Amino acid sequence: MKQSKVYFTDFRSTGGITMPQKFKKLLYKAGIDKLDLNGKFVAIKIHFGEMGNLAFIRPNYAKALADVITELGGKPFLTDCNTLYPGSRKNAIEHLYTAWENGFSPLSAGCPVIIADGLKGTDEVEVKVEGGEYVKSAKIGHAIMDADVYISLSHFKGHENAGFGGAVKNTGMGCGSRAGKMEQHNSGKPQVFRDRCKGCMLCQKQCAHGAISYDQGRIAHIDVNKCVGCGRCIGGCNFDAIENINYSANFELNCKMAEYAKAVVSGRPQFHINMVQDISPNCDCHPDNDAPILPDIGMFVSNDMIALDRACADACLMQKPIEGSQLSDNMAKADFVDHHDHFRNSQPNCEWKSCLAHGEKIGLGTQNYELVVMK
Repeated sequence: MKQSKVYFTDFRSTGGITMPQKFKKLLYKAGIDKLDLNGKFVAIKIHFGEMGNLAFIRPNYAKALADVITELGGKPFLTDCNTLYPGSRKNAIEHLYTAWENGFSPLSAGCPVIIADGLKGTDEVEVKVEGGEYVKSAKIGHAIMDADVYISLSHFKGHENAGFGGAVKNTGMGCGSRAGKMEQHNSGKPQVFRDRCKGCMLCQKQCAHGAISYDQGRIAHIDVNKCVGCGRCIGGCNFDAIENINYSANFELNCKMAEYAKAVVSGRPQFHINMVQDISPNCDCHPDNDAPILPDIGMFVSNDMIALDRACADACLMQKPIEGSQLSDNMAKADFVDHHDHFRNSQPNCEWKSCLAHGEKIGLGTQNYELVVMK
């Protein structure tokens, strides 16, 4: 497979050029103006950050991207899907409040914010995965699939399961509805936490398979023989009484994410941006963020998300760990085992190579890239 171009610039700003201006210059260098955006709805997939987390992408970059798309005649909107886990983004109302508090409003970000899978994460489209080995039909947020053009704007950082979160994770996991996230994470069925259940019966109304009943104390019970693991009951519960506790192994999770990402981008224009800064050891889904494990590196752009994530990973592996971070603390332990991989040394149970390898296998992109540096 031939090389894909990945465009890069660092975070140095000289000569009176601001960082958003430098970012816009990189977008044009990478060919965003070659996309047919005129009159088109453009989904900008971004992670708004969990309430309390401060490592997410600065809204200034989202606005710069939205402004460029508008200049080229497009109709941009920032979007994400609701989360599977309890938190501040598990339904569209809380999700929007979190986005606004973190600075992503129409005024500050230059375009509307739309939660792609609706109020409770059930507004989805089933999309066939060509060549899928783990997923035959992906459940994607409706608004994302309604868009004409797909652009990912990702904070590249560590992740406790996937090794790192970049364009593939932002797209594959991030664009899945709650049922889609359940399918990627799940190797079992959800469970009711009896002490949280209020007996409101909202979860029962969401279940299309008659798997939920109530005991004499009006506590919900899930019949695992009837449950199909769709996760709709999780979205239907207002009290976080139902959770998924059966997680796929990291290898399988990574492969499913790649297949979901392919479902999102197949058959339409795509463009991907990774901001490699504030490289926290964990996902932005955490309500806090640990100190960065590596120095800020720069901005990477490509129309090939596999090449993009590979280039970012390679750039990270060449950096020196930051003293006082989770990574350096791990490396100082007496029983430390060196994996010669900053992501695994930071999160020893993670692995990331299977995601890129599987993505390459199913035709999502190539790990063979040419790095084009813009000063």
